[in-house]
Amino acid sequence: MAEDREILREIWDGRVPLCVQLASEDCNTMSVPDSYYLMVPRVSYLPLVMEKVRKHFLRSVSSEFQESEMWLEYDGTPLKWHYPIGVLFDMMAQGSSLPWTITAHFSHFPEHELMHCNNRDILESHFISVVKEADGLKHRGHVITNMQSKDHKQLWSGLCNDKFDQFWAINRKLMECSGEDGFRHIPFRFHFSSQPPMQCLIRPVSDDGHKLTLTDLLKEVFSEESIEKDRIIIQGIEPPMDTPLQWLSEHLSHPDNFLHICQVPSPA
Repeated sequence: MAEDREILREIWDGRVPLCVQLASEDCNTMSVPDSYYLMVPRVSYLPLVMEKVRKHFLRSVSSEFQESEMWLEYDGTPLKWHYPIGVLFDMMAQGSSLPWTITAHFSHFPEHELMHCNNRDILESHFISVVKEADGLKHRGHVITNMQSKDHKQLWSGLCNDKFDQFWAINRKLMECSGEDGFRHIPFRFHFSSQPPMQCLIRPVSDDGHKLTLTDLLKEVFSEESIEKDRIIIQGIEPPMDTPLQWLSEHLSHPDNFLHICQVPSPA
């Protein structure tokens, strides 16, 4: 992967321009507060980039909601904080104008649609558990198990602080594979706009030793008709269908080590 370091860096440096507005029902001032604009890493998570946004809007929120958990929605749909920002954008905002405008709420938390995330420790625990799941698929969990606690902390700290070298000094161990067959299985999740994500077991090579491609993965999950009519987006791009799964997993996975694939309807 050393010769592809620039690809990893480009993926890491991907950004989404955000415009955050305060929900009108939560505004307790005569004038609506200014929207908050920011550029956020695609590979990060909303709770990691929203501290300044929360402080910006608190002065306009009723005192009874000052200690409430802030949650975000787009076009009436609550945004799941445990999905990477880039996945949320690719899945929900394709074709929309930039910056991506979302709404901040301090009341009426959607209990049946979102998990609570009152502090970063919750997100850190979720992130590490997903990395462990991915390593279980790739290496039977041997790599993450043999790491020390300080390695886990360095992974998390590198992501939180947007430090590419700090993160990849540890993550490269999770991306190594022995032999020509690659990982045992490819950690991936297919995301849809109207149903939960889907995943299944798939190896990077066929039984006869051929490298499997994105097309092979799609055939495992979708009908031929669906493959033809929908766009398949990974990290904001539509990769060639003949791209090997092993290469995609090594280079286009999110920091949680999963390949997040979004199925987006083609424009009419």
